[in-house]
Amino acid sequence: MKITVFMASSLDGFIADENGGVGWLNDLPTPEDSEEDYGYSVLIHSVDRLVMGRTTFNQVLGFGSWPYGALPVTVLSHEAPPENIPEDAIVSFAEGSPETLVKQFKSEGDKHIYLDGGNVVQQFLKDGLVDEIILTQVPVLLGKGISLFKEPLNEAVWQVERVSSYSNGFVQTQFKKRNQIKKSDSLS
Repeated sequence: MKITVFMASSLDGFIADENGGVGWLNDLPTPEDSEEDYGYSVLIHSVDRLVMGRTTFNQVLGFGSWPYGALPVTVLSHEAPPENIPEDAIVSFAEGSPETLVKQFKSEGDKHIYLDGGNVVQQFLKDGLVDEIILTQVPVLLGKGISLFKEPLNEAVWQVERVSSYSNGFVQTQFKKRNQIKKSDSLS
C-alpha cells in the first residue's frame, strides 16, 4: 500500500494559522493557467481513500459543498459523527493506531491512501507509514501557526524526488521514502 501526503504550507512552514484556520489559502496568487491544480486531480483520481483528522473534516464541512465526490473518506476521531454530513458523502469514522488502520484499509482492498490533516500526518510519519510527501510552499508568511512537521524529516529516510516552481510563486517539492524495507510493506 502507498500512503501519500499532499499539503500546502506557508513560506515559514505552517499548514494552518495559530487558530487552525486555512482561510489564508483563499487569498493566494492564482496561476497563469486557470486549469492548474498542482497535481491534485491526478492524485485524487489515483487514491482509494482519503484519511483525515476531525479538525480537517470540520473545516471541509464548512466549505459548503462536498469536494470529494464518491471517494471514500475516513475520519480519525474519538468523537461522535456530526449531524451535518452531506448526503452524497461517503464518510466513515474510525479510531486506532496507524498500523491497525493500514491493516484494515489493506483488508478492504485499498492500494493508495491520501492523508490530510496535521495530526494524522504526524502520527503516520512517526510510525514510518508515509511513502510520499508532496508539499507546496506558497508565497505567504503567517508568522505563527501549526507546523506540519514536529520533528525534521530524516534525510537518511527521505529524498527529494522532484521540485517544481510556478509563475505565481508556488514551489512544490515531492519527497519519497528511500528504497528500504518499509514498515508498511510488512503489514500484510
